[in-house]
Amino acid sequence: MRYRYIPGTPLNAAVICMGTAGFGGGMPREDAFKLFDLYVEQGGNFIDTALVYDDWLGQGRSLTEIRIGEWLKERGHRDQLILATKGAHPELATMHIPRLGRADIEADIDRSLRQLQTDYIDLYWLHRDDANVPVDEIMETLHDEVKAGRIRSIGCSNWTVERIKQAQRYAAEHGLTPFAASQPLWNLAVCTPGSVGDPTLVVMSDSDRTYFAETGMAVIPYSSQANGFFSGRYARDREAGSQGSAAGVQKMYFNEASFDRLERVQQLAAELETTSTVIALSYLTSQPFPVFPIIGASKPAYVLDSCAASEVTLTPAQLRFLETGSYVSAV
Repeated sequence: MRYRYIPGTPLNAAVICMGTAGFGGGMPREDAFKLFDLYVEQGGNFIDTALVYDDWLGQGRSLTEIRIGEWLKERGHRDQLILATKGAHPELATMHIPRLGRADIEADIDRSLRQLQTDYIDLYWLHRDDANVPVDEIMETLHDEVKAGRIRSIGCSNWTVERIKQAQRYAAEHGLTPFAASQPLWNLAVCTPGSVGDPTLVVMSDSDRTYFAETGMAVIPYSSQANGFFSGRYARDREAGSQGSAAGVQKMYFNEASFDRLERVQQLAAELETTSTVIALSYLTSQPFPVFPIIGASKPAYVLDSCAASEVTLTPAQLRFLETGSYVSAV
C-alpha cells in the first residue's frame, strides 16, 4: 500500500480509503469485520464513515459507526488508523432543513465519538452544505473542536468550490483551521445530465479540478468506482440487469462518453496486465494533486483488487488517453 500525507495535516494516509456505507446493517457483523481486517492486512489505514450511514435501512441509527466502534475496540488498533467520519447531515425525513449550527455540529461529534468508542476523530467532514448558512460560525465551531482535541483536521463533503473558497478565506483571515480536503462525487465515468437526483450532492467538474490543482488541496472522492461501472459487468450493447446497483448505474452512466471511457480503461488494463478496477482508481490517484479515492468493496476480492491500485501510477499521457482517446494533448 502506498501512503501520502494529506496536505496541512499530520495524517499519512493510505491512498486507497476504505468506505463503509452498508457495513452496519447491510451485512453480517462477521463479514464486515473480515473486510475491515483484510483492508488493514493490505496496509490500509484510512477508514471513512458517517453518522448517518445505514440509517436508511430502517434498522436503527448510526449502525455503521457503531459497528466500526465495536471492531476498533475488539482489535485494539485505533492509534494505527486514520478515522474519518461525517456529521451535520440533515435528518433523512427533512432533507430540506440544514443542520449546520453550532449545536448540531457539537451534538453530532458527541455521538460519533461515543459510537466509534474513541476520544478523537482524525478527519471530520461536514456531510452536506447550505449556501444560506454563513461560513463564519461553521468555521469557528470546527476550529473550537480542533482546539479541544476532539477532531484533528476538518473537511467538507458536497461543498461547491465557491463555498470552499469562502470558508478558506474566512479561516485565513481569522487564524482558524482551514479545510484540509473535499469529498465530492467523482470517478472516471461521465454522469448523464440530470441523473443525480439529490440536489445536495456535488459532482466534480473540470473547473473544480483546476482549483484543486492550483491549491493542492486533497480530494477524497466517493463513488470513485462509479458503483461498479468499470467492474466488467457492463458493456455498451448489454442490458444493465437488475442486480444490486444496476438501475442506478444505468441511470447515471449509460451514455456514449462513459462507454468510450470504459472501453479505453479495458484497453489500458490489457496493456498494463492489470484490471479495469485498478485503472479506474489509478486514474484518480495519478492526478496532479492529492487524491484518495474511497472504495466500496463489499467482498474480499473487491478489497484486494482495489488496494492493488495503490501501486499503479499512470502517466499524464495515459490520463489524457482515458479521458479523450488521444495520447497527444490538444494545442
